[in-house]
Amino acid sequence: METNPTSKPGNLYLIPTLLGDNEPLEVLPLTIKRAIENIDAYIVENERSARRFIKKITPRKSQSSLELFLLNKYTDTEMLPEFLQPCLEGRDMGLLSEAGCPAVADPGAAIVELAHEKGIRVVPLVGPSSILLGLMGSGLNGQSFAFNGYLPIEGAERKKAIKALEKRSAELGQTQIFMETPYRNDKLLEELLRTLKPQTRLCIAADLTQPTQYIQTRQVSAWKQPLPDLHKRPAVFLLLA
Repeated sequence: METNPTSKPGNLYLIPTLLGDNEPLEVLPLTIKRAIENIDAYIVENERSARRFIKKITPRKSQSSLELFLLNKYTDTEMLPEFLQPCLEGRDMGLLSEAGCPAVADPGAAIVELAHEKGIRVVPLVGPSSILLGLMGSGLNGQSFAFNGYLPIEGAERKKAIKALEKRSAELGQTQIFMETPYRNDKLLEELLRTLKPQTRLCIAADLTQPTQYIQTRQVSAWKQPLPDLHKRPAVFLLLA
């Protein structure tokens, strides 16, 4: 379908999602509900979870009315301009993360960049971010911090990355934040405790916003057995040397 060159583009709303199985109003503002009520076209990471989230927010919304574009690691980047076609036709769209805030540790950043290039107004909405919630609860330096995404999986490379983060933290006085796939959390924690210096402070923040939420900061030397069971629990790790 051709775009009417005289029409005003719709907005791209960046819509945060839940970090777990919460009741939406426990952690999401009403602006999220209002946006979803008025938007039928979405760019999402996973269709099933996106539909489930939308239904939980607005149960009366017709699922058959939804137009979903899948954006994940398998998406051909040449298709991305097509995803924004509804916006170019004057319709508002939503960008949904699989969990938390879109475009932060999330493939949606590519869509936001493209929206700016095409003159589409980008509207980020308020919602939970495990990165910021972990930082807030850590007691570590919130004036200077860096998010480093996922560390390498391979043992030697991961150990090298941990030492590099510790060195950077010591040189800059900067909190270093990173995460791991939930089923590898326990192995990462063991590696952190083997590799980091005893005086380095390490924070574990797991199940954020959930009833089972766990946030604890200690020096590496003070983390003793039994360690928290982090298996399959979404978590972020923070260190300050």
